[in-house]
Amino acid sequence: MDMDKKIKNLILPLFDTVLFPGIKTKITVGRTVRKALESKADMTTVPVIALTVKEKDDQGRLSTHSFYPVGTIIRISRADPTDKGGLLLHIESQAIVDVHEIVLEEKQFLATHDLRLDETDLSREGEDEIMKYIHQVIKETGKHLSGADDFIRPLLQMDNLNGIIASVLPYIQVDIARKQALLEETSLRSRAMSFIDMLLLQKETFSIQMEIAQKFQEKTNSQYRKNMLREQMKAIREELNEEDKEEQYEDKILRAEMPPEAEKAARSELAKLDTMETSSPEYNKARNYLDLLVSLPWKREEVKDIDLKKARTLLEEEHYGLEKVKERIIQHLAVMKLKKEKQGSILLLVGPPGTGKTSLGKSIAKALDRPYERLSLGGVRDEAELRGHRRTYVGALPGRIIQAMKKAGQKNPVFVLDEVDKISSSQGGDPFSALLEILDPEQNNTFSDHYLEVPYDLSDVFFIATANSLNSIPGPLLDRTEIIQVHGYTNPEKFRIGKNHLVKKTLEEHGLDSSQLRFTDGALKLIIDKYTREAGVRGFQKQIAAAARYASEKIVSESVELPFVVKQQNLNDILGRELVRQDSANKSAPSGVVTGLAWTPVGGDILFIEGTFMPGNGGLTLTGQLGDVMKESARISLSLVRSRLAEKITHFDFIANDIHIHVPAGSTPKDGPSAGITLFTAIASLVTGRPVDTKTAMTGEITLRGSVLPVGGIKEKVIAAHRSGIERILLPKDNLPDLEDVPEEIRNDVEFVPVERVEDVLREALDIKLKKGLMTGSLIIPTPEANSALDG
Repeated sequence: MDMDKKIKNLILPLFDTVLFPGIKTKITVGRTVRKALESKADMTTVPVIALTVKEKDDQGRLSTHSFYPVGTIIRISRADPTDKGGLLLHIESQAIVDVHEIVLEEKQFLATHDLRLDETDLSREGEDEIMKYIHQVIKETGKHLSGADDFIRPLLQMDNLNGIIASVLPYIQVDIARKQALLEETSLRSRAMSFIDMLLLQKETFSIQMEIAQKFQEKTNSQYRKNMLREQMKAIREELNEEDKEEQYEDKILRAEMPPEAEKAARSELAKLDTMETSSPEYNKARNYLDLLVSLPWKREEVKDIDLKKARTLLEEEHYGLEKVKERIIQHLAVMKLKKEKQGSILLLVGPPGTGKTSLGKSIAKALDRPYERLSLGGVRDEAELRGHRRTYVGALPGRIIQAMKKAGQKNPVFVLDEVDKISSSQGGDPFSALLEILDPEQNNTFSDHYLEVPYDLSDVFFIATANSLNSIPGPLLDRTEIIQVHGYTNPEKFRIGKNHLVKKTLEEHGLDSSQLRFTDGALKLIIDKYTREAGVRGFQKQIAAAARYASEKIVSESVELPFVVKQQNLNDILGRELVRQDSANKSAPSGVVTGLAWTPVGGDILFIEGTFMPGNGGLTLTGQLGDVMKESARISLSLVRSRLAEKITHFDFIANDIHIHVPAGSTPKDGPSAGITLFTAIASLVTGRPVDTKTAMTGEITLRGSVLPVGGIKEKVIAAHRSGIERILLPKDNLPDLEDVPEEIRNDVEFVPVERVEDVLREALDIKLKKGLMTGSLIIPTPEANSALDG
């Protein structure tokens, strides 16, 4: 017959089942199949092809290629509607068919088919022998199943191989592919052998399951017996006003999976506890110690794979700017991803307050999917704070490290040790010495807490220490950490942080939303410039919160229209007068006044150094609360000026005059070598009578031989200079690479002049040049009245 003329019958998709001919069963179908069946004149007379689904397409839908090519013809004897709009079909499978063509018409799969006939390669005697064996296996399998007699009895009366296969196969636990292969088998002998293999496998599975169940039941009965005995013992102890201490801790010790040394200590303490009276003063001490041992995480956690992409996304979402810091952290996590045998690590984030050091630690914990714990170490003076107290002391406690481990509940948390530079020593010991063991990867796998008394492994902990400065941290401790510098934010960065993060966070904290309170860009920038003076954004957030509190009162009292907008014009009414006065470059300055650059814990600043002279005996007076290093720089500067310029200055007598150097803001202590060239230029300007351009600032350390050495804090200093209107900066030549940290928009606005020696400083700041033909260092220095003659 021509294929195109063959009748196409409806396909009934079967999921996770294979239908053999010769059985009656029920199948539920959905609305789509119901619609197709009801379109027929009489669905009970229409043959339907039941095909098992092999796989779906990439979108999870059925296609013409989704079905196995061999299925079963079924007849529908009855169809009952279901609550969900489908049908419950009562069907009878009749014969195996080969499907030739599958098409999709009007959302229904149709197929042409031919009947498939079995090969008669098995005699009646052979089939009888096989049936006897199958009956025997089924009977033996039924022994393992209670209540299976009603199911097995009809099977033992069957004498048709295909019939018994069709009846038993749905209950055999093998994959669909094997069942389908059995259906497609044309050899009756091969089908019988394959079925026997499946039946034996199922029998063995039942046997193993029953054996496991029996052992589980025996164990459960044994456990039940022990529990009953414990309950009886508990009742006896309650009658005697005693507690069952062993019952409380025995299971906890087993579940804790302690190392041998810790388990030995726990069992020893438990043995002591059993002999103590509850009224004994040692009783609570022993219980507290046992409670700590069983609640600490001892089992090492499975090494989790570190998702660098997730970590990078989290850092970008939660921290604006700090690109180099985030990149260093990602690199550190990449190394941890490679060295899977050890999970712990140690970072030291150093930078001004409010720059996000602690929150960086929280983001790292989130990226690693580990518990987060923070320990503030500011003001810690006693080593016992970290190591704990001996249990012989009254009121003894474990150290803060062990307490944090107990709270974390895992062996690989992220610990943020805040303010490690604020630790100090006392008669109670040196906490820095304890930190050496805690943060040393070679030692912290056997950390010794005085209260715990058994070694505890801290090698899986990710330690993140924070500090504002490295000056007070001992060198040996710094050697054990990976130091990452966290610089302050620029004003544009603060503005972005405020607009994208701080305003939203503050509104949530005050129960407000953007429909009630808004901040204009100009208001946020004015708060940064005139109400805060910091490298971070903590003060900025406080001022935003102050504005939110002001607005909250107005909103609750219904005295303003919504949304209430904080803008430049009403900021003075909301926050009061401006709190910060930024120093700016002077419009003009006499000789002896030079602008320097300084670094402070809250960012950079410009520094005016003023000089004057008066009749005297050659003395040098320094005021402005200067530190020893700065005083030494002033004396070096005077010596350099006299050695370079004394013979060429005719109008100034170093012997008959005293020089006074003052640095304003006298209430603020100042120290450091970076004002060296500024002090030198101030004295040189004073004695030559030449003023320095007010738009020029400088920083750099000097030596007695006239060299200019590099200094730190270049980024903060340059930002402060730009904010104050400085257009030209003299800085050590070796500091030029540090300018990469300065934002590009600031680098484009400022001229940077590298200097290597004080002669370069004199030339660039005072236009004092070497005379041609003279030895290096020999200068022409005219009187102030003859400055115009100095042209080379």
